[in-house]
Amino acid sequence: MSRNSLQSKLAEARGGVMLFSITPPRRATAPERVKEIAGITVRRLAELDLDGLILYDIDDESDRNPDERPFPYLPTLDPASFHADHLGDWDKPTVIYRCVGKYEEQDLRGWLSSASPELLTVFVGSSSHTKPVRTSLRRAQRLHHEVSPALPLGAVVIGERHARHGDEHLRMLTKQERGCTFFISQVVYDLNETKNLVSDYFFACRDAGITPRPIIFTLSLCGSAKTLEFLEWLGVEVPPWLATELRESPDPLADSRRECLAIARDLKAYCERLGMPYGFNVESVSIRKAEIEASTELAREVAALLRA
Repeated sequence: MSRNSLQSKLAEARGGVMLFSITPPRRATAPERVKEIAGITVRRLAELDLDGLILYDIDDESDRNPDERPFPYLPTLDPASFHADHLGDWDKPTVIYRCVGKYEEQDLRGWLSSASPELLTVFVGSSSHTKPVRTSLRRAQRLHHEVSPALPLGAVVIGERHARHGDEHLRMLTKQERGCTFFISQVVYDLNETKNLVSDYFFACRDAGITPRPIIFTLSLCGSAKTLEFLEWLGVEVPPWLATELRESPDPLADSRRECLAIARDLKAYCERLGMPYGFNVESVSIRKAEIEASTELAREVAALLRA
């Protein structure tokens, strides 16, 4: 394993990680179209300076918010199957998300036992306390320890939850004790609450005498008022001034890209000042060509900022 590989950077808590995230094609997509999408995706990724790819695992999260979902929930292909069956030409590591509540324990165990060396995983818990689950997050973490402890395990971190309850950094410490070696944030638009979380986690690690694990900050473009509505439905905190600007803007895609770059610059400077290992993940989950192209360009710009 190269010292500059994604796995090495995370294991050594060096940070400087650059990722790009997508969702697999919808489950109803015709097989020939899935193959075509995979080929286009690999060619697009090859042009970027990435350490790895994230494949999201999509779950119906209507239980988390009683309001109508701005975009309908459409099941997608299993990310591990999409990777194994269609992304053979992608030659860098891939982070497979697992919404563990969707899976029976034996299915999760089977996947963990057969996961290939180029894979990493992020376990995602239930979207609400009331949602029935097949495997709890805690049980999934135990399975990881029992079956495949060498598989790099990550966890989701949510700045908005820290703003509400003030204990997200303690959740991070607990997940770290249970085998997590890196964290990937929910989409970041509120810079202050993100920096509050980073600060609390960094100094809690210092006080406990442990090494802070890398936090990879997720950036996602907002190309329309409906996308903004969906971000808010998901619980992403967009500052009121910015939400108003995006709603009123003749080009919200350009304005959100400018803001994402500003957030990246600020977080880079702040983390480097602290000595906090960090990285970035640019998300591309839209099916609109303009948003896909803008996300690719944002990833190119953020990678250049990160490597500078």
